[in-house]
Amino acid sequence: MIKMQVIGNLGKDCTVNTVNGKNVINFTVAHTEKYKDSQGNQQEKTTWVDCAYWTDRTAVAQYLTKGKQVYVEGQPEARSFQRNDGTPGSSLSLRVREVQLLGGRGDSAGGSYQQPAANTSPANIPSPGDITEPVDDLPF
Repeated sequence: MIKMQVIGNLGKDCTVNTVNGKNVINFTVAHTEKYKDSQGNQQEKTTWVDCAYWTDRTAVAQYLTKGKQVYVEGQPEARSFQRNDGTPGSSLSLRVREVQLLGGRGDSAGGSYQQPAANTSPANIPSPGDITEPVDDLPF
């Protein structure tokens, strides 16, 4: 299995579609890398990733808006094609398994969204006051 992780900004608002009875959220993520060329000039290179998130949890779609910074993880697919003018082209797409909101324009607190993990319950974690073992009996 090949896994790809991308942190970038959404290029436009996502769209929610139904394909063969299954929900898919489509969006594009732009990752811009800044570097200096051999002459010392500052350069930028932007890579666009087309994302398809096949999920029944479409409630996250309302937060996937243009300019938001996201973390996406999934399986990459590279495609090659021929443009209308006859030149070859390629695109990078990602079948998303996980998406997290990192922030973006208009966020005062930079809130985040992550799918709830199974079997996690903060009620099982004792508070420091609940620990009654003596501290000086450490084994090291």
